[in-house]
Amino acid sequence: MEKTNSTVSADEKGNPITVVSVRALDDYKLWVRFSTGETKIFDSIPLLESGDYSALKDKELFNNVYVNDGATVWCNGEIEISPERLYYEGVNVWR
Repeated sequence: MEKTNSTVSADEKGNPITVVSVRALDDYKLWVRFSTGETKIFDSIPLLESGDYSALKDKELFNNVYVNDGATVWCNGEIEISPERLYYEGVNVWR
Protein backbone atom coordinates (compact mmCIF):
# COMPACT_ATOMS: atom_id res chain seq x y z
CA MET A 1 0.00 0.00 0.00
CA GLU A 2 1.34 3.40 -0.90
CA LYS A 3 1.05 5.78 2.03
CA THR A 4 2.25 9.36 1.92
CA ASN A 5 1.46 12.60 3.63
CA SER A 6 -1.10 13.19 0.83
CA THR A 7 0.78 16.10 -0.70
CA VAL A 8 2.63 16.71 -3.92
CA SER A 9 5.11 19.44 -4.63
CA ALA A 10 3.66 22.90 -4.22
CA ASP A 11 1.77 24.72 -6.93
CA GLU A 12 2.86 28.16 -8.10
CA LYS A 13 1.34 29.71 -4.95
CA GLY A 14 3.18 27.35 -2.61
CA ASN A 15 0.12 25.25 -1.76
CA PRO A 16 0.41 21.44 -1.72
CA ILE A 17 -1.37 19.72 -4.62
CA THR A 18 -4.13 17.43 -3.42
CA VAL A 19 -6.99 15.44 -4.94
CA VAL A 20 -10.31 17.27 -4.70
CA SER A 21 -12.50 14.90 -6.71
CA VAL A 22 -12.23 11.37 -8.08
CA ARG A 23 -14.48 9.12 -10.15
CA ALA A 24 -14.05 5.51 -11.23
CA LEU A 25 -14.25 4.99 -14.98
CA ASP A 26 -14.42 1.88 -17.16
CA ASP A 27 -11.37 -0.34 -17.50
CA TYR A 28 -10.01 0.50 -14.02
CA LYS A 29 -9.25 4.10 -14.84
CA LEU A 30 -9.72 7.03 -12.48
CA TRP A 31 -10.81 10.54 -13.40
CA VAL A 32 -9.04 12.84 -10.94
CA ARG A 33 -9.34 16.60 -10.34
CA PHE A 34 -6.54 18.24 -8.40
CA SER A 35 -6.43 21.36 -6.25
CA THR A 36 -4.65 23.09 -9.14
CA GLY A 37 -7.80 22.74 -11.25
CA GLU A 38 -6.08 20.20 -13.50
CA THR A 39 -7.90 17.01 -14.44
CA LYS A 40 -6.14 13.75 -15.31
CA ILE A 41 -6.96 10.14 -16.14
CA PHE A 42 -4.98 7.53 -14.21
CA ASP A 43 -4.79 3.92 -15.44
CA SER A 44 -4.88 1.63 -12.39
CA ILE A 45 -4.42 -1.66 -14.28
CA PRO A 46 -0.64 -1.86 -13.70
CA LEU A 47 -1.25 -1.59 -9.94
CA LEU A 48 -3.76 -4.44 -9.80
CA GLU A 49 -1.04 -7.09 -10.04
CA SER A 50 0.59 -5.76 -6.87
CA GLY A 51 -0.45 -7.51 -3.66
CA ASP A 52 -1.28 -4.18 -2.04
CA TYR A 53 -3.77 -3.27 -4.74
CA SER A 54 -5.02 -6.71 -5.89
CA ALA A 55 -8.27 -6.32 -3.92
CA LEU A 56 -9.20 -3.54 -6.36
CA LYS A 57 -9.70 -6.14 -9.09
CA ASP A 58 -13.17 -6.43 -7.57
CA LYS A 59 -14.96 -3.90 -9.77
CA GLU A 60 -17.54 -3.08 -7.09
CA LEU A 61 -14.78 -2.26 -4.62
CA PHE A 62 -12.85 -0.26 -7.24
CA ASN A 63 -15.95 1.79 -8.01
CA ASN A 64 -16.24 2.80 -4.33
CA VAL A 65 -13.25 5.14 -4.55
CA TYR A 66 -13.45 8.43 -2.67
CA VAL A 67 -11.30 11.34 -1.50
CA ASN A 68 -10.16 11.55 2.10
CA ASP A 69 -7.90 14.37 3.29
CA GLY A 70 -6.69 15.09 -0.25
CA ALA A 71 -5.89 11.47 -1.16
CA THR A 72 -7.71 8.83 -3.22
CA VAL A 73 -8.76 5.91 -1.00
CA TRP A 74 -10.82 2.75 -0.69
CA CYS A 75 -11.84 0.59 2.31
CA ASN A 76 -11.83 3.33 4.95
CA GLY A 77 -8.33 4.40 3.92
CA GLU A 78 -6.77 0.93 3.98
CA ILE A 79 -5.94 1.27 0.29
CA GLU A 80 -4.59 4.57 -1.00
CA ILE A 81 -2.98 5.92 -4.15
CA SER A 82 -0.99 9.01 -3.35
CA PRO A 83 -1.81 12.34 -5.02
CA GLU A 84 1.79 12.44 -6.23
CA ARG A 85 1.49 9.18 -8.15
CA LEU A 86 -1.86 10.17 -9.63
CA TYR A 87 -0.54 13.58 -10.65
CA TYR A 88 2.72 12.47 -12.25
CA GLU A 89 1.47 9.25 -13.85
CA GLY A 90 -1.93 10.58 -14.92
CA VAL A 91 -2.69 11.78 -18.43
CA ASN A 92 -4.02 15.33 -18.80
CA VAL A 93 -7.63 15.76 -19.86
CA TRP A 94 -7.92 18.72 -22.20
CA ARG A 95 -11.69 19.18 -22.14
